[in-house]
Amino acid sequence: MVVLAELAFSTSDLSQVRFAVSPMWEVAPSFRLLRSGTAHPVHRPWVDQVRPRLVAAGLDRGWLCELIPPTGGYVPDFLNPAPAGPAPNPAAERDAVRAAPADRVRQDLDHLARHQGTLGSRLRALHNDPQGLLAKVTEEIETYWELALAPYWARIRAVLDADILYRARLAAEHGTGHLLDDLHISVSWDNNVLRMSRRKQPLTRTTAGTGLLLIPSAFTGPGLRTRTTPPDPPQLAYQARGVGSLWQARPVTRADTLSAVLGRSRTLLLTELEIPASTSQLAHRTGLSSAGVSQCLTTLRDAGLVSAQRAGRSVLYARTTAAETLLQAAST
Repeated sequence: MVVLAELAFSTSDLSQVRFAVSPMWEVAPSFRLLRSGTAHPVHRPWVDQVRPRLVAAGLDRGWLCELIPPTGGYVPDFLNPAPAGPAPNPAAERDAVRAAPADRVRQDLDHLARHQGTLGSRLRALHNDPQGLLAKVTEEIETYWELALAPYWARIRAVLDADILYRARLAAEHGTGHLLDDLHISVSWDNNVLRMSRRKQPLTRTTAGTGLLLIPSAFTGPGLRTRTTPPDPPQLAYQARGVGSLWQARPVTRADTLSAVLGRSRTLLLTELEIPASTSQLAHRTGLSSAGVSQCLTTLRDAGLVSAQRAGRSVLYARTTAAETLLQAAST
């Protein structure tokens, strides 16, 4: 059954509308995409790089496989705790998952069982002992983050921040009502009420907390995702603007200028890190020696221009937000 949800706003609710960038809100939709086996029109470059790592790490048969249905549907709410600030770090959000109350976990798992018909063996054990097993769940989430999202987070974060900047300007120029009315095709704002069409469950202020938390997402599809677990504010995740260009190559047209500052080898490595890579992969692609690549990467990391994340037996290097800004400036 499709219903129309109506979320009324008091003056107090309007004053508590805010945005947040949430690493955990990217985990479920990105993991689902990796398991789907489909050739996604936007995220295929990312899927092709990450899926082999997922399988090699055994994450295609772990906790997340049972918690996140592969073809859509309900994801347990305790996996998406309300962000405490505008941009909590991944570790803080994992801590919030680990600290989820046992009653909340059991309630969410019961809801998941109603959707799926049953729970797998791991989730039955989690239902029996949430406090004892949530640590194992968050350990797997951390592994997934390091393999699949951390190497790309600077690029993803830039898209999410740009979306928030755009919508904050809308609110500043036209008011919060215009911001909410422009959020999504299924959302409309009228007479202090936010209406959401094509929903499977009703949503009212009596079943939600105060205010509203808006979460732009790179991996959330064209629909909206919601979480309503009072006393937390209702959370509304939507597809961020600019996701279509997320994985497009961004060539540096004035690399010679940047080379004069960083040196040729370090500039070459930064441009090659359009795709996160290991030391050996970079040596193969650039013709530099492995020792030379390692030395340059150490210098770039010390300067805050690259980050390193362990992916199984390898270490993947990726450009940071500072590097992306530097390369963009060199291209203008």
